[in-house]
Amino acid sequence: MRKVIASTFLSLDGVMQAPGGPSEDPTGGFRFGGWFTSYFDELLGQAVDKVMADPFDLLLGRKTYEIFAAHWPFIDPDAEYSEITRKFAACRKYVAASPDQPLTWQNSVNLGSNPVSAVERLKREDGPNLLIQGSGQFAQALLAADLIDEITVMVAPVLLGRGKRLFGDSTAPSGFELVDHAVSTTGVTIGRYCRGGEIQTGSFAMPEPSQAERDRQARWAREG
Repeated sequence: MRKVIASTFLSLDGVMQAPGGPSEDPTGGFRFGGWFTSYFDELLGQAVDKVMADPFDLLLGRKTYEIFAAHWPFIDPDAEYSEITRKFAACRKYVAASPDQPLTWQNSVNLGSNPVSAVERLKREDGPNLLIQGSGQFAQALLAADLIDEITVMVAPVLLGRGKRLFGDSTAPSGFELVDHAVSTTGVTIGRYCRGGEIQTGSFAMPEPSQAERDRQARWAREG
């Protein structure tokens, strides 16, 4: 059984779009491409290395695949980020793309007409874990299908207002447990979360609600 592991950079308000540069993804008029670069430090580099420490295959949405395929194959494998370059080159890349899209990066596989069902099948197979990078729309589809087992988020102290997000209204409710955390010198909070069972609920309400509270509940029930 393989795990699906998500890892992403986020703003405080949950935006994940174009953290690495102005030309990375300006779709929708996004103005802040490269917003994460000034927060990077040695601790964040170690956190990224930790995400990729174990063998993995990549899960990529179409746009993230195009960004990666235009970048990583052209990086000198002996230069900076050489370890990531070699790992990305060697692993299999499973791509949520249209059937007719050319996949030029070596070891790339099209997930076909139903990428979510394809990931369900991949999870049941033997092999390395499946690491999803970026790919917000694809990640949201996997979250809606309750297929993501582990999430690492690196949250920068910035509000971006608008842009593509990791979590949407269709995310399947699920409990997670914080298993590792750190704070960078630049104020980025790094959290690694694994499956933690069902959501636990409780109540801070008074044992006997006031008449005002009963009236409020009745009014909100009528308002729907």
